[in-house]
Amino acid sequence: MTTMPRFALVSALALTASAASAADLAPLVAPADLEASLDEVRVIDIRSSGDDGFAGGHVAGAASAPYQLFRGPAENPGALVSSDALEQAYRELGLETDDHVVITYQGTDETDFGAAARVYWTLKSSGFEDLSILNGGINAWTEAGYDLTDAPAEVEASEIEVTWNDQWTATAEDVQQAIGGGDEALLLDARPESFWNGKQAHPAAAKPGTLPQSQYFEHAGWFSDGPTVVDAVAARNIAAEQDFTDAESIISFCNTGHWAATNWFALSELARVENVKLYPESMVGWSNAGYEMANVPGPLSMMWNNITSAF
Repeated sequence: MTTMPRFALVSALALTASAASAADLAPLVAPADLEASLDEVRVIDIRSSGDDGFAGGHVAGAASAPYQLFRGPAENPGALVSSDALEQAYRELGLETDDHVVITYQGTDETDFGAAARVYWTLKSSGFEDLSILNGGINAWTEAGYDLTDAPAEVEASEIEVTWNDQWTATAEDVQQAIGGGDEALLLDARPESFWNGKQAHPAAAKPGTLPQSQYFEHAGWFSDGPTVVDAVAARNIAAEQDFTDAESIISFCNTGHWAATNWFALSELARVENVKLYPESMVGWSNAGYEMANVPGPLSMMWNNITSAF
């Protein structure tokens, strides 16, 4: 009887364990876990389709799904994409709602993750139940020693039908109800403090400021090592420390629903806080609609902000 060397036995057991867990990937997936699961998942790459993105090298089998497919127009980037447009995009990508979809992105910095979180939120609201994000993105993948390919994925169009589930979507009316006291929702600003206190504003916003009665928790607070997001245990600890777990409901917002998607993802999918919603249009949509705002600077402050923003 031939005896398997101990190191080989350990390696075989590790491989078996990885393969066994591949069908149940967590919302955040490490490069090694994705590599072991490539035959069981559908990978979409949300970077640009050009040479500086998807065409320059991607995970084998990934389909190109640029972030703009999931975003509104330049004047209101956070606006929801219609169900018909999403349905057409998913069909061209060959996606079905029972697929386990893994989202890859560049992984440049904390802001970069917001794109992956926004796409995750959109897919979940579209009916997908099994979703993951490659933690650290393509940068983490290559740093772990895994190869990229420039070979295009072979995609067979699907006949998926999309019905939007608004369970995780907050509307302007929901925000107004929270401000008016009709709902005990915590309005949580994901932007840096300089946006929350009115010292900065998005170029497409009508004016600087934030939602009345809001608090802020910067999206960057969920990262442990550069662009790597904390694990579920750490996310639950952060949520508890900030008293987010005690909130009846939370509405996450930012400028365009990008940074806010990170707060939504960390709270809803990692910390498992219930009843967390994303306000997709956020402050750009809100300010341009002329709704009530807080922390709006006076004319002299606004003039000074305009002067300093040029430097």
